[in-house]
Order: sequence, then structure tokens, then C-alpha cells
Amino acid sequence: MSSLNPALKSTPALRITLVCNTAWAIYTYRQGLIRMLVGRGVDVTVLAPRDRTFDLLIAMGCRCIELPVASKGTNPRDDLRTLLSLYRLYRSIRPHVVFHYTIKPNIYGSIAAKLAGVQSVAVTTGLGYVFIQQSRAAQVAKKLYRFAFRFPREIWFLNRDDQTAFVEQNLLVHPERARLLHGEGVDLDQFAFTPLPERAEFKFILIGRLLWDKGVGEYVEAARRLRERYPQARFQLLGPVGVDNPSAITRAEVAAWEQEGVVEYLGEAHDVRPFVTEADCVVLPSYREGVPRTLMEASAMGRPIVTTDVPGCREVVTDGVNGWLCEVRNAESLAASLARMLDMSSAERRAMAERGRQKVAAEFDERVVVETYQDLVQKMTGVLL
Repeated sequence: MSSLNPALKSTPALRITLVCNTAWAIYTYRQGLIRMLVGRGVDVTVLAPRDRTFDLLIAMGCRCIELPVASKGTNPRDDLRTLLSLYRLYRSIRPHVVFHYTIKPNIYGSIAAKLAGVQSVAVTTGLGYVFIQQSRAAQVAKKLYRFAFRFPREIWFLNRDDQTAFVEQNLLVHPERARLLHGEGVDLDQFAFTPLPERAEFKFILIGRLLWDKGVGEYVEAARRLRERYPQARFQLLGPVGVDNPSAITRAEVAAWEQEGVVEYLGEAHDVRPFVTEADCVVLPSYREGVPRTLMEASAMGRPIVTTDVPGCREVVTDGVNGWLCEVRNAESLAASLARMLDMSSAERRAMAERGRQKVAAEFDERVVVETYQDLVQKMTGVLL
């Protein structure tokens, strides 16, 4: 690990803990933050269910500890186990600041941090099923949010719609602690602009965890509607299947689509850049997002986008500027937007690609987000990073 920043030499190394329902999300979305913290001599601990990215995070300089989180389940015993595990870990690690991501760490981590006497920040990375479904579990989750979110020092929202929803539904006991982060940013050097391919075929790609809530079903149905009219179009899926989520799609379901010949499944990848480079358009017909990293990365690399007119997605895409927006849960509307992309001239798509890069550079530079973390840590600990 790097030597300490001069500002830290007179004090013990800061201990900062990042908690999420998947280690994969910490590795995929917060590398810029981790590089900054480790580079400043901060002791970084990641608490999450073990997956293949533990080794990658350890190689970056983090300590990783397995955390039991039942992302799919609503069994109170499992959730109590998560709460107790977090409490014990916070008492043991004694972090100066904990950042919580995703619903269960946000709720149970915020409570555990309060009980352990640890300062915490809640980052709502997307409201998911709580604001998509009208189930009893969703109503319980809202009550838990209201209770737990009285404890964090700040509550960060990635888009204005999510922040407004929490305020309007009276889920924030301390609304003055809410802060708009406007996405978690993208590394503009890592995701460099690349020219669109010049060829006869046209590749659409949907990148992300394969969930029904991501609009994968609508994407497959849109592909069925278009493939006869546009034989040059190919429809690809990239991302993990059968993940720990109530909305998960199984490998068998994907295999059936492959056998039908409607989509190509590319598996999953640590590095999406080669796949984006090969694509002509990136598609995400999601039901709701925080601010989707895949769309920011795609725009940074100069790929036009088709996505839904929902919170999070419309933060990244301005209709007709760097992509097209379609109606949510509507395969016909999605197919029409995909056809519109196919019907554009190469010059029109290139102009759209360039505008996308400009938009991301102006609004979603990861360096601005990392500076926000730095400023808050300094305010909470009195230590300059």
C-alpha cells in the first residue's frame, strides 16, 4: 500500500469501509474511489458476499471480508443475521466512515453503524423493486428506509427523481441531509472515445445483470419483431445470469432465446470495453435506475443509446441528442426506437456518438465524484485526503 499523504502523517491511517450486496458492484463501479483512497494511505475494507472480484479488490489494496446478505429474500432472520454481522464487524474494524450501497446495506448497515457508534453515509444506487412494485415487501422496505435513514450523516441520491420520491413520500426524517450526487461518474481516460464500426451488420448490445427489471424481456420481444425487417441486425446480451435478485433471469431462459435464434448471449466480462467497441448501439430498457454506469460508459466511448424514459436512464440520454428514449415496459415502443436507430444514416449516428461523449465529459466525470467523497471524508474526520 502507498505511503501516507503528508496530511495524514501525524494521525493513524484512516479506516474506511465500503459495504454492498455484491463485491462485483464495488469493483465495477468504484475503482476510481478505491484508487484514490488506497493511494492516500487509507485502510479500505470491503464487506460483501464473496464472489470472483474479491481477488481483484485485494489486488487493488483492499481488505475483503465476506458478509451474509440475502438479496432475494425477505426472511427477517436472514436480515437480522446481516444486521448482527455488520454490528460485530464495525465494533471490530472501528472504521472512521462507512459508505453503504444498495438496499439491505443501506437499511441494516445504517442501523448497525449507529449501534456501533460509527459514522456512516448511505448511497442509494437505485431504488429497484421498492419503487417499481406495489407489494407488501416494498411497503415494509419503505418503512425500514424511513427508520434507518435517520442515522447516516448524509444520504446520497444518484438522480433527482429518487431524491424527490423519498422527500414526497416522507421517507427522510432529516431531509436536509439528502444530497444529489448525479451518478457515480465514469473514468473518461479508461473509457476512451472509439469510432463506430463500418460494416454491413449492425450490433445492438444490452449490458448488465440479466434481470426482468432491466427490460431484458422487452429487448428479446423487440428483437423478434425486427429481425425479419432488418436481417443485418444482431441482438446481444452481456452480463451474469441467475444472480441473487428477485428479478433474476435463469440460464435456461437465456438458452431458450439462443435456440430460437433471437439473441446471442456473450457471457459476462470484467472489462466491457471490447464489447462496446464492437457494438453499434447500447440498449438498456430498464424499469428504473440510479444512474446506469453502462450507459455512461457507452456514451463516453461514443456509442448511441436506446433506453427508457425513466429515472436514472433519462439522466444520461437526451432524446434525439445522444440516443433515443422509449416507453417503459413496452416492447413495441422499444422496437420502434431500435428501428429508428437502424434507419439513421452513418453520419447521423456518428454525430449522435460525438454528442454523447461531450455530454458525459461535461456531466459525469468520475473525478468530480471522487472529489465529493474526499470533501465529505474530510468534513467527517477532520483529515485532509
